Amino acid sequence: MDILTLFVVVPLLTVLALVFTKNLRQARLVALAGFIVQTAMAFHLVWKYLAERKAGNDAVMLFTRDTVWFPDWNIHYSIGVDGISVLMIMLTSLIVLAGIFVSWKVEDLPKEFFISLIMLATGVFGFFISLDLFTMFVFYEIAVIPMYLLIGIWGSGPREYAAMKLTLMLMGASALLLVAILGIYYHSSPDGHYTFNILEIAKNASIPPHVQKIFFPLAFIGFGTIGALFPFHTWSPDGHSSAPTAVSMLHAGVLMKLGGYGIFRVAMYLMPQGTLFWTDFFLILAVIGTVYGAYAAIQQTDLKYINAYSSVSHLGLVLFALLMLNKVAWNGAMLQSLSHGFITALFFALIGMIYGRTHTRDVRQMRGLLKIIPFIATAYVIAGLANLGLPGFSGFVAEMNIFMGGFLTGDRYRQILTVLAVSSIVVTAVYILRVVGMMLMGPPKEEHKNVPRAFWYEKMAVYILIFFITMIGILPFWWLKIIEPGVENFLKPFM
Repeated sequence: MDILTLFVVVPLLTVLALVFTKNLRQARLVALAGFIVQTAMAFHLVWKYLAERKAGNDAVMLFTRDTVWFPDWNIHYSIGVDGISVLMIMLTSLIVLAGIFVSWKVEDLPKEFFISLIMLATGVFGFFISLDLFTMFVFYEIAVIPMYLLIGIWGSGPREYAAMKLTLMLMGASALLLVAILGIYYHSSPDGHYTFNILEIAKNASIPPHVQKIFFPLAFIGFGTIGALFPFHTWSPDGHSSAPTAVSMLHAGVLMKLGGYGIFRVAMYLMPQGTLFWTDFFLILAVIGTVYGAYAAIQQTDLKYINAYSSVSHLGLVLFALLMLNKVAWNGAMLQSLSHGFITALFFALIGMIYGRTHTRDVRQMRGLLKIIPFIATAYVIAGLANLGLPGFSGFVAEMNIFMGGFLTGDRYRQILTVLAVSSIVVTAVYILRVVGMMLMGPPKEEHKNVPRAFWYEKMAVYILIFFITMIGILPFWWLKIIEPGVENFLKPFM
């Protein structure tokens, strides 16, 4: 069996093993063992990818495999990876692993919880390795559907409302996406031999410009909705606020990355003329989302809502960078996707730990936490500094590439939009420092003085996430070395 298929098979085997578990202890050990193997596979994949590139393999995609699935429609199980998808697979493995540690004490239906969480991850892995549009769409749906159960059953607050809103909005976006995929398929070949294969469609370059102008916005909005594209982002804050901790981590850290990845891999690569036609319109939406998300975050008092709107802002930067259509900005977009995944997962993990001890997420009801839970509080400060773009952490190198890419266009209109986008990082600093000051400083409240400090399994999750936030910040060129071949190959239609 090829190495990429294992990223779908191993989670499914883990799910199968979970079916036979009888209690929390067995369920969490099986889930942990499965994702330790999965994470080891992800690092092995990174190593093999680097070895192939070093050996001179300059193919667009590596480790490809193609098997006919449904011959009448020319649907294939077609898979392959470049540096971007390799890093997204690594990100997914690490965040699920951290999420399992954070969920170590989940009491309600633990077996079913871990099964749903790992099924979601299975869809994400399949999405990142797919080169066939139909197969990619199937895995996309597999990734989205478990969110309804995870929020509706294990969530808090208005969980039924949040789960239904998330599902309906993402299913509506999926409908647009399916129309776009079929539009691409029926124009994929000039001789009538239609295909869903991304590389073949790009090679044929057969989609007429007027068709691209019709289907590009459908694909962009279809993928952009899960990537918090303004104004289709409203499902995200409600979904985050009601989701259990590990689900929020995977939701914001990985699932929302499917949006930018899909726009980059499908909408822009296959419809370059449509991209050029619609760029200015979607740039405005991306900038509005970036600035609006930051200002909305500053108005919130619930920690989850603060981080949810912060995600809207930071993922707006990913879409903004993609629409700049140059190598530096695209490098920044991919680094931002990776960086934001680790940072927001760390935030949600810490918020869950804080809520489990104080039974509130309202920053006005907390004070002096640095004295009573110093490990968690210190980790929150680190996450905040990374999020506001402090040099030495991943957020800084990602955002610098994005903003430099915006100015390198040489276009005054785009440079003005870049200045507006840059203003969001000032607002980010304000709400991060405000929360840190209100929540962590000062004398602790009496009712919080005897809360337990961080447990070993919580520390494991935090260590994993902080390590990679720091490594991206300290060694950005190592990560860019992996990303750049993919960026260069997919940038060719615009050169």
